[in-house]
Amino acid sequence: MAQPLVEVFGLPFNNLTPSAVQARNLKLCPFQPAGTKCTKVSVSDPLGVCSVADGNSEAITCPTRFKEGWMIAKHAAEFFFPQGAKYEILPEIRIKGGDGSSAGNIDVVLAQVDSAGRMIDFGSVEIQAVYISGNVRDPFEFFMADPARNGPLGWTGAKYPRPDYLSSSRKRLAPQMIMKGGIFKSWGKKQAIVLHKGFYDTLPALEEMPEANKAEADIAWLIYDLIPHATENRLVLTLLKTLYTDFGTALATITTREAGSIDDFAAVLNAKLRKL
Repeated sequence: MAQPLVEVFGLPFNNLTPSAVQARNLKLCPFQPAGTKCTKVSVSDPLGVCSVADGNSEAITCPTRFKEGWMIAKHAAEFFFPQGAKYEILPEIRIKGGDGSSAGNIDVVLAQVDSAGRMIDFGSVEIQAVYISGNVRDPFEFFMADPARNGPLGWTGAKYPRPDYLSSSRKRLAPQMIMKGGIFKSWGKKQAIVLHKGFYDTLPALEEMPEANKAEADIAWLIYDLIPHATENRLVLTLLKTLYTDFGTALATITTREAGSIDDFAAVLNAKLRKL
């Protein structure tokens, strides 16, 4: 089968330039400060896959991939704060519920500060990468054994890896909106949710959701795609669109599934009753 890996340690699998070879040898993450090593899954043996194939496109599977140039912070700040506001980027901030128990970590908090560095306002940025079904470790290790030879061979082993959008929305996006998003809503603070286009396209209800006025919205959905660079063999994170919504409508849209057939469900019940 085709190669399921799109980007490995930040660059396309078919990029065999010296910089790509160095990144793979040193296990570097180009979306963090220079020289930072990838730590996905393991510090000593990282799974350096940033994105995987999704038909003729790709799906971002590592949240750090969205930190390219910190453009997500720039775009979120344009929603949170007045034009020209100074802000600081604060990753992985723990948040607690009213009973003192942990509600998890906010992926990124942007804190608006004054000239003396005192906080004026803040907003949250949640990054929604996609879960993978199947086995990505085996094709990754096969590729890394000899990228030049094995890259074009793709992967023919078991459990071919694919993006799992249903699990991503049910197990990650919806719970995060309920737990952490609800707290920020109660505080009257704005939120930005970062998605890859492939994930967004599996949530058709979002496209149909009434869009709020930017000044009155609670949430900005920042939709990105990976676009080939004009002259280099690499992909560039690019903002495609921004959707502004209120929290209640967005939460109801994400957590409500289309109903199946009531007749089918009734048939199951009747079959159970006949066995009693």
